[in-house]
Amino acid sequence: MLAAAVAAGGAAGCSSGSSPSEVASKAASAASSVGSRATGAASSAASAAESLASQGADALASASAEARTKLDEVKGGVDAGSEVSLAAPATASDGRTTVEVTARNTTDATKSFAVEVDFKDAGGNLLDLVVVTVSDVAAGKSATATARSTHNLSGTVKAEVGRALRY
Repeated sequence: MLAAAVAAGGAAGCSSGSSPSEVASKAASAASSVGSRATGAASSAASAAESLASQGADALASASAEARTKLDEVKGGVDAGSEVSLAAPATASDGRTTVEVTARNTTDATKSFAVEVDFKDAGGNLLDLVVVTVSDVAAGKSATATARSTHNLSGTVKAEVGRALRY
């Protein structure tokens, strides 16, 4: 950019009778001005990205707290992670990520399941989490429910069972 400014300034300087040092000074000043504007724009972009990341972190913290609360409210729940499976995530028409949750009741009585579904990116980073209830699954049967992300998720999204309780 500086070379272009010097070249442009040099061409203008030759036609106006400016000395080479005046042309170089003007070019340096112009380059400095462009650099300052670019630094300001980069700073604004970084600030906006930081704000979005903060909002995303706040949303994730809120979703995590809500999931913990819902699972803590389950009375008499037992670990049922091995009785729950997830289908491949899909993107709904509104941009939210959904995944079908299947709960298999291996007991001899009707039970319900509370399942935490963790939505992660390709690197394994947590993007979102929700708790879905699969209610009144008959003894020896399976039932399904759909988990839906709390916001739009981009890129490759994987779904994993975080916690699953049968009650």
